[in-house]
Amino acid sequence: MPSSAALHQVTTPSLHLAYEAHGPATGEPVILLHGFPYDVRAYDEIAPPLAERGYRVIVPYLRGYGPTRFVSEQIMRSGQQAALARDLLELMDALHLPRATLAGYDWGGRAACIVAALWPQRVKGLMSADGYNIQDIPKACEPRAPETEHRLWYQYYFNTQRGVDGLTANRRAFCELLWRQWSPTWKQGPQCYGLTAPSFDNPDFVDVVIHSYRHRFGYVPGDPSLESIEQALQAQPPIRVPTIALCGADDGVGPAIEPDPDIGLFSGPYQRRILPGVGHNLPQEAPQATLDALLELLQNR
Repeated sequence: MPSSAALHQVTTPSLHLAYEAHGPATGEPVILLHGFPYDVRAYDEIAPPLAERGYRVIVPYLRGYGPTRFVSEQIMRSGQQAALARDLLELMDALHLPRATLAGYDWGGRAACIVAALWPQRVKGLMSADGYNIQDIPKACEPRAPETEHRLWYQYYFNTQRGVDGLTANRRAFCELLWRQWSPTWKQGPQCYGLTAPSFDNPDFVDVVIHSYRHRFGYVPGDPSLESIEQALQAQPPIRVPTIALCGADDGVGPAIEPDPDIGLFSGPYQRRILPGVGHNLPQEAPQATLDALLELLQNR
């Protein structure tokens, strides 16, 4: 069921950033971050139980999604990883949150991982779907295994004009296809998709998505104001905050593999759990496992 939480908006230097809020304003903060192509509905079975336990839960719409808007036409419609991380920091600053527990997957997981790596003092704990989610852009164009390349077809499509035109003309149908391919065993996907699809009607959705999938390969420049963050990320900084990584065994983008390829990138307390029968939309497909991981992090004093 969709959430009954009130929709709020806060203005940051870049965005009129929309978010849903659950729980008491004085509660310990938890921020839940969605990915592409998803939205805040991914956390409908996670945010309320956290709020019932007294936590303050913030579920933002990322740039380019739902009611979130840029504050001016002059701001670059960047989808690069540093932009997502800065948006998260600016959200925390605007809400006067010095520290929070973060959870995210896909784009949202990337933002959470970056903030945890570069600003660990702002993060109590991290739940990251698919582990270390920071892009290694200098190595992005190295060929990968043919099966992996096949799974990433949409990224290469977005690097063509046909991809821009296709996403513009067919955004809802296109994203629905990705849902089916990425979560092949999730039976509730079709009924859930209709609740999320309106978020892709955001006027900046296409521009932000296309920039994201071009910048990660180094094919387009990023926002100059984010260059220092991107430079820091080239070192693949380790994450030292307490982390639980949840990985879907049936993830159609990047199924979990053994041994853990990310273990050397976490220098603090770290656990990795592979979830059978779960695809890419991890919190919506496995809400109880996600909630359990968050509660474990939150109760770790």
